[in-house]
Amino acid sequence: MKKLGYGHTLSACFIGYITQAIINNFAPLLFLTFQSEFGIGLDKITLLVTINFFTQLFVDMIAAKAVDRIGYKPCVIAAHVFSAAGLIGLATFPSVGDPYAGLVTAVVLYAIGGGLIEVLISPIAEACPTKDKTGAMSLLHSFYCWGSAGVILLSTVIIGAVGANNWRWLAAAWAIVPIFNAIYFGFVPVNMLGGEEGGTKIRKLLSSKTFWLFAVMMLCAGAAELSMSQWASAFAESGLGVSKTQGDLFGPCLFALLMGAARVLYAKFGAKLNAPATIFGCCILCLGSYLLAALSPDPVLGLIGCALCGFSVGIFWPATFSLAIGRMPKGGTALFALLSLSGDMGCTGGPTLVGFVSDAADGSLATGLLFSSVFPVILAVCSAALFFGSRRRAGGKKDFAEEPSVSPSSESERDA
Repeated sequence: MKKLGYGHTLSACFIGYITQAIINNFAPLLFLTFQSEFGIGLDKITLLVTINFFTQLFVDMIAAKAVDRIGYKPCVIAAHVFSAAGLIGLATFPSVGDPYAGLVTAVVLYAIGGGLIEVLISPIAEACPTKDKTGAMSLLHSFYCWGSAGVILLSTVIIGAVGANNWRWLAAAWAIVPIFNAIYFGFVPVNMLGGEEGGTKIRKLLSSKTFWLFAVMMLCAGAAELSMSQWASAFAESGLGVSKTQGDLFGPCLFALLMGAARVLYAKFGAKLNAPATIFGCCILCLGSYLLAALSPDPVLGLIGCALCGFSVGIFWPATFSLAIGRMPKGGTALFALLSLSGDMGCTGGPTLVGFVSDAADGSLATGLLFSSVFPVILAVCSAALFFGSRRRAGGKKDFAEEPSVSPSSESERDA
């Protein structure tokens, strides 16, 4: 067999984010189906989202040290095995014993895989010998969006054709993707990022003001993105009064497509843009999108708000990663793991907040989404701090977030 090169490694990384898109987006399309078929209340449905991202969060916590000791390749293969097991379990476990316990077990399994993917895929791609690291990172993260759109579009079409009662077969079919990629990763070269020192590196990062600024940004990025994407389907169907098919296609599907478009555009033009200023502008658009979706009495305008939110949040995650890597180039696996942990805290807290606030407001998802508009506001404040801090540095003054022991790369100085 011909030896595979780093182009195949990047392709496997792209499929890895498609796998994570399946994990995070397939089950939410079935929330109302779970509610009607199994008699599960909205509060328990909300907890499925919480369990998914809380498990990923826990994996992020322990992965910083573990993956350096075990190695990237066996860990990333295991991540896809867990993902496949969870998707197959989603199709089978609810039929054995208590349905809700079966759903929870399946979610935990594929969430372990999702957490490992989140920690591993970005550093594996970063360690590949590519020239434009910022562009490659944004392009990599765009595949999460294309995967999300594909999952939503194909699942909606198939469920519409064969009926929602056949969703179990579809869940098992989606497991083919991680099974294939587990095999694929076994044949591609995988480099380790150099310079990781385990606990010492983590302690150093936790004492850095710069790290905590980026951690807050990642938390808000995850919350702003997932609060809308996880609830867009249910919101469109129950809050805006459109059909499930219309809600899925013009809510989360268009959300994902526009988010992917934003990441591709940033991959192409990001080197010419001021990253903190661009993030700030997207925060303003995100806030407007949340307000439009939550407050508009017109279903069409509400769906437009959901979709525009996808474009606005597109660069939050990859741009923050790239800025953090530039400011702390020796952070290694620990930096990726801790930032992923922060992002997953947002991914957990955002949708959970929407669910609980909505439940307290007599099931009004619009109220929950309106409450979540606080996340782009906080992110805007952080990006403004980075922008003005960078101007202070350019003027020879010490930035509040400047770390004397870490020199940013030339690319990050330009972006920042």
